[in-house]
Amino acid sequence: MSSLVELQKKFLSAPRYAVVGASKDQSKYGTKVLKWYQRRSKDVTPVHPKEDELEGLKTVRTIGDLPAPKETSISIITPPKVTLGILEQAKALDLPALWLQPGAEDESVVNYIQENDLQDRVIYGGPCILVEGDGIIRSLL
Repeated sequence: MSSLVELQKKFLSAPRYAVVGASKDQSKYGTKVLKWYQRRSKDVTPVHPKEDELEGLKTVRTIGDLPAPKETSISIITPPKVTLGILEQAKALDLPALWLQPGAEDESVVNYIQENDLQDRVIYGGPCILVEGDGIIRSLL
């Protein structure tokens, strides 16, 4: 099993990123995470089931609609029931790295990760990209 630091480095080494959970509400953490990627000039795509555009970026409806899902690290900022469905899609698509932001998981999400051996691809249990991301990026330089 990969260490948390190794997982975070793998996550932030991707050529592309996606954010599930961003909205038009500037106060929501999903939007804050999307803007975090934008401020760092990362190639980021918002995933939203209804909106066509967020923060000036064209959205896709599902993670399966991403242009290159196997090259995309995905930040998830959704309620646990939604997170579970995203993890199921991510497993089916064999996505390389996912980061569940605080509040995106519950016991059923953690059980799904463990029962499906996704621990080497999913960051969960509390770390926040808004807090730790810049330090990880600096460690990659």
